[in-house]
Amino acid sequence: MTTPRPALGVAMVLGSGALFAVNGTVSKLVLRAGLNAQQLTLLRALGAVAILLLLSVALRPGARRLRVTARQLPLLIGYGLTGFFLVPMLYFVAISRLPVGIGLLFEYSAPLLVALWARFGQRHRVRPRLWVGLALSLVGLGCVAEVWGGLRLDGLGVLAGVGAAVFLAGYYVLGARGVQGRDTLSLCTWAFGGSAVAGLLTRAVTAGTGGWEPLTGRAGGVPVALLCAYVVVLGSVVPYLLVAGAMRHLPATSVGIVGMVEPVLAAAVAWVVIGAGEALNAAQLGGGALVLLGVVLAETARAAPPGRQTVPPAPDAVVTGAAAAGR
Repeated sequence: MTTPRPALGVAMVLGSGALFAVNGTVSKLVLRAGLNAQQLTLLRALGAVAILLLLSVALRPGARRLRVTARQLPLLIGYGLTGFFLVPMLYFVAISRLPVGIGLLFEYSAPLLVALWARFGQRHRVRPRLWVGLALSLVGLGCVAEVWGGLRLDGLGVLAGVGAAVFLAGYYVLGARGVQGRDTLSLCTWAFGGSAVAGLLTRAVTAGTGGWEPLTGRAGGVPVALLCAYVVVLGSVVPYLLVAGAMRHLPATSVGIVGMVEPVLAAAVAWVVIGAGEALNAAQLGGGALVLLGVVLAETARAAPPGRQTVPPAPDAVVTGAAAAGR
């Protein structure tokens, strides 16, 4: 049994947050180069499942870990479709039309939805600060969107960010059940596999919308193919494994709160690399701080039974109440 080492857990979460934060800017450069959200989601899933399959076979107990029963399939399919297909695709749509930091803030409202589900859907006991957290986050999102001047953000981008939050919340709820019966590596392998199948089916239904010519080009002076490799390896597989490893040393709530460095880092990286279009004004920065404070209050409001995780290791957008979901 692994002896918990909190300092190592914090370092792993911070490392995953940094990789995810850079991934937001890398993904935006790929999208600007000409690939669409559907294509990037498909590439990410295909690359990640290939790597995870190799790891699943190479590491003990080998391919046996991938065995699945008919009763497990619905959960695995739902888990893969929500957290590994719909969340990243909607996130990619959001950051293609909004600054990266703002797209993440909308997605970061997922933990609030999970806390509300725990209170009203599962009738778990929650502490009163949940409502304070919800109020602060709603006010914060209003400041980010600058609602006093009419919605100044791209409407489709906002809808995509909110949609990503809804599906990310579903991913957390399903993942909390999934991690109870499978190891993290097999769970993520099946989830990315489901995402890859969904991506291939979507591409077939849409008659292959979008060509692959942008892969041969450059974005920000870097080959697009290399940027896509980052999205797969350092933007998906490695940070997911870091989050999973951190769960052995820290409670899930702590992982979620420490992982909130991601939107801050993501906004900073995007501003440095992409430029003024990613900058946030004072009202939006203040709103972002309120959102993050609200999420902390919500994350610590759920009175979960001792020893039970309330949030699974996340996929791309959030190691928090996004322990890691879809960027």
